[in-house]
Amino acid sequence: MDINILWYTLLVLGSYFVGNISFAIFISRKKNSDITKLGSGNPGTMNMLRNFGFKTGGLTLILDVVKGAIPALVGLLTLGETGLYVAGLAVVLGHIYPVVRKFKGGKGVACALGVFLVANPLLTLAFFAVAFVYLLIFDYGAIASFIVITAMTVIEAYLHAGNLTVSILLFSMFVIIFFSHRKNITRLLVGTENKANLRKSLKKLTTRKERKQERKEEKERNIG
Repeated sequence: MDINILWYTLLVLGSYFVGNISFAIFISRKKNSDITKLGSGNPGTMNMLRNFGFKTGGLTLILDVVKGAIPALVGLLTLGETGLYVAGLAVVLGHIYPVVRKFKGGKGVACALGVFLVANPLLTLAFFAVAFVYLLIFDYGAIASFIVITAMTVIEAYLHAGNLTVSILLFSMFVIIFFSHRKNITRLLVGTENKANLRKSLKKLTTRKERKQERKEEKERNIG
């Protein structure tokens, strides 16, 4: 067997099963709950944010980004930029359609962010910042996701215009992620899309910190 075929096979299988790991479900179970039975039922950052707050949503985002980045980095180091996007597509597929949960997973945005961070870290962070500001102002998570995923897909396709394989892998990942958001798109069109409640989560986090500080100061006064 050609050594490259073996590497690609191992990369695809490994990346896909890494994608099957659901940090949202793991974290929610640690909280004696099940994110798949709360809110939209989606085991992803936005649903975790709405149901458990900013810290838990942020932790879910970070872990899913890392989950996407690790296979992409392995692919890049072993098989170059084609390997990066082969791994990227496989890990996103594993996240959205995990065989261990009857092919019912998340929506792949955070995993794709991890892939793009390996491919182009500065631009990914820049468009993530733009998406975060949009989310903070308008509070629609799906559109914030579309901003960063669309921008990075177009930019990376342009930068790899001479590599047809990479372009196909990029747009395959893009289409799969958009397809996973088909219900969000329908709700956006009819005006019933759920908001992320990011500002509310941040306000609650700030209020808790202030109350904790007040209790600490009161305790210090009592001791004094």
